Amino acid sequence: MKKLFVLLALAGLFNVAPAADIVGDPKAAEAKVSACIGCHSIPGYKATFPEVYSVPMIGGQSAKYIENALKAYQKGERNHPTMVGIAKSLSEQDMADVAAYYAAKN
Repeated sequence: MKKLFVLLALAGLFNVAPAADIVGDPKAAEAKVSACIGCHSIPGYKATFPEVYSVPMIGGQSAKYIENALKAYQKGERNHPTMVGIAKSLSEQDMADVAAYYAAKN
């Protein structure tokens, strides 16, 4: 019992607050979306690499959905080569900013 008390006391000393949720800033994303605009802002656009692919319009999409999609590309859970390359270059803050930017668009 004494060991448990010591462990709990030490846990209190070394208690680290959880990281704050990253909040996306649409204004900060304006400098980050240049690679996105060429495909995701053209209605009916189709990319031809690696195969013909209808590119989705992401303006107005949920920020959480966009963040999750970018994270999935970054982890290799989604496999479009262009998106994987772009997502791997983004930080968590970049992804949150881009997601907030597109969520605010219609």
